[in-house]
Amino acid sequence: MYRDSDRAQVTPQLAIRVAVIGGIALAMFAVIFFRLWYLQVLSGDRHLADANDNRVREIKVNAPRGEIVDRNGRVLVDNRPGLALKVTPDKLPEDEAERGQLYARLAEVLGTKDSIIRRRVRDQLKLLPFSTATVKQDVDSQVVQYVLENQEKLPGITIERVFLRSYPHKQTGAHLFGTVGEVNEEQLEDERYRGVTQGDRVGQSGVEYSYDRFLRGRNGANRLQVDALGTLEGELARREPVQGRKLRLTVDLDVQDAGQKALAGTKGAFVVMDVRSGEIRALGSSPSFDPNIFAKVIRESDFKRLSAKENGEPLANRAISGLYPTGSTFKLITSVAALEGGLITPDTIQVDGGSITVGGITFKNAQDAVHGAIALRRALEVSSDVFFYKLGLEANGQGDGEQIQRWASRLGIGKPTGIDLPGESEGLVPTPDWRNDLFKKKLTDRAWSVGDNINLSVGQGDLQANPLQLASAYAAVANGGFTVRPHLGKRIEDSDGRVLQEFEQQARKKLGIKAQNRQAILEGLRLAASGGDGTSTDVFKGFPVPIAGKTGTAERGIGRPDQSWYVALAPYPDPRYVVAVTDEAGGFGAASAAPKARQILAALYDVEGDTAQPGKSRTN
Repeated sequence: MYRDSDRAQVTPQLAIRVAVIGGIALAMFAVIFFRLWYLQVLSGDRHLADANDNRVREIKVNAPRGEIVDRNGRVLVDNRPGLALKVTPDKLPEDEAERGQLYARLAEVLGTKDSIIRRRVRDQLKLLPFSTATVKQDVDSQVVQYVLENQEKLPGITIERVFLRSYPHKQTGAHLFGTVGEVNEEQLEDERYRGVTQGDRVGQSGVEYSYDRFLRGRNGANRLQVDALGTLEGELARREPVQGRKLRLTVDLDVQDAGQKALAGTKGAFVVMDVRSGEIRALGSSPSFDPNIFAKVIRESDFKRLSAKENGEPLANRAISGLYPTGSTFKLITSVAALEGGLITPDTIQVDGGSITVGGITFKNAQDAVHGAIALRRALEVSSDVFFYKLGLEANGQGDGEQIQRWASRLGIGKPTGIDLPGESEGLVPTPDWRNDLFKKKLTDRAWSVGDNINLSVGQGDLQANPLQLASAYAAVANGGFTVRPHLGKRIEDSDGRVLQEFEQQARKKLGIKAQNRQAILEGLRLAASGGDGTSTDVFKGFPVPIAGKTGTAERGIGRPDQSWYVALAPYPDPRYVVAVTDEAGGFGAASAAPKARQILAALYDVEGDTAQPGKSRTN
């Protein structure tokens, strides 16, 4: 046998190496053991829940949006049931050739290209693999009947009920109600869309946008079970969607409709507002559009067509975003500035000789009229330009020369009113600093001159305002000297009409206009609508409600027709409502805007069978 000397000797170095390797192996086994123990014992419940979650898919069911009603509860916007043609992914043919034939049959039925259907289905299933893909949102009865009768030829094709936004009054109130559309990436990052997921439809304009969080509702869901390969095994549970809340507006549908009809065929806008509360009874723009075309999808072609200048830009809301010189309707602001600034009293006499010449430039009355010695009330009645030219001249030389500008700003001209509609324009009240700054930057050919203030005094020159701003200025004079915030939202209700939330309105701000000054202006406006030489007396002859109002004719440049304006306050002497109307190509205020204002007032006061006649074009 072997002798002990023949055996391999274990050296100390080898022993150390064996010990180190053994220790490492033992540590590794210990780590693996404790990791398995952690996964199996300590984290077992959590991983079991994750595994179960991997077997469950939640498919969203969109909630119908809440109704929008007018102040009397008449439906302005609701939902209509529609039938959507959808593709169920787990029932589609697995063979690509068979699937292509299916898409070709669908394309023939829908009158489209199979490549469009294929791309639409692919894009939707990429985002939500276990959901159904919508091929067409709203299909007619013939398509539905064909699909139902040919199920064996159309595997995976189903018809599902959906809710689509419906605007029953079509073009009436379109700019108020707005549109809805699928939420975009930028909106998903906005805090106001918290809880919204990709594919949800949200308000994109109008009150649909402003009150989206109330109208949106709460989505439902279908919980589906799938196996390890992703094959659908069945439905586990269903959570029904909850419709959004009902929004009641301050709008009166009859008045809104009357305003839209009055301006039909023109480019213009109108506003009807409660002078005490700021509640909007009607607000519209012409030309209008039918928001139903956006109920299913907002196509870029439709958007471009309705935004095109050659089509009149129907999507533009001229009542809040149109910016114009206002013509003689601005004389109310100049009157307040001159009276409160001490340039005149209500009885100060100015001589109107038909024109004044300043710096070599002659400023004339409309149609070369001469009115002689007149005070404020008479100047408003006959709309004397010369009377107000002189006030603009004097104001330019008083202090910093911005007395008219300051009161214009205080009355709401040249800044947003804060109405609960998106897209409101700020406007512009020109000042010496504004023009001089442009001149320094070589963006205009001259610095400020006294002629700029003379033009401003009668609502001409660089002034830019919209009908809502003008209505707000008149409201402040009519209600005792308080600014009000125009608003459309009245309250939120449940489906049964129970009040859930009343909207609190901003407190009125007192402007400090002296009572005697305010009264003198209102008396002048009353004479303008009823006096012997009033610029709109002919228009309101025989109207049963006493009116105070002012015409305006704004020059818009060489080769462009004059813009027609009218602002009415009713009833006199304690006005409740202001009505502002403009027609971009209407000419004299009495010829176009004033008759339209009468039509709106007739609806507001329920005057049946009333007809308005254009006034004589004797002045502006």
